[in-house]
Amino acid sequence: MIQYFFEDVDPIEITTKTSEWLTKLITLEEKKVGKINYIFLSDEGLLKINRDFLQHDYYTDIITFDYVKGKIISADIFVSLPRISDNAISHAKDFNSELHRVLAHGLLHLCGYKDKTDEEKSEMRNKEDFYLNILGF
Repeated sequence: MIQYFFEDVDPIEITTKTSEWLTKLITLEEKKVGKINYIFLSDEGLLKINRDFLQHDYYTDIITFDYVKGKIISADIFVSLPRISDNAISHAKDFNSELHRVLAHGLLHLCGYKDKTDEEKSEMRNKEDFYLNILGF
């Protein structure tokens, strides 16, 4: 089950198509959907989580708490809507495309993809592009 929550930001519309797309991503990665919570919040809200849980003192667009068991993907995924908006502008993308890239990025980490090295970043970006293409971005 994929659910969406809004903490300290105005809600945005998340369509059924998005949930179906995220489910398809998990299925194509040969995993199963468990309990996945996307929690949308402000930059300051995500910065607090970054400081409190990861001891990082900087803004980020996404933090994923991994509860994966075997092939069952479960997580709390915290997403900064203002950071997505800023990144969309700086990368000359529309908000919806950048939002879906970040949503996929969190799931791809849960499916085992990393992005520390240049090679890993390239593989992650290719996977994101593949799944965005399925959605029509």
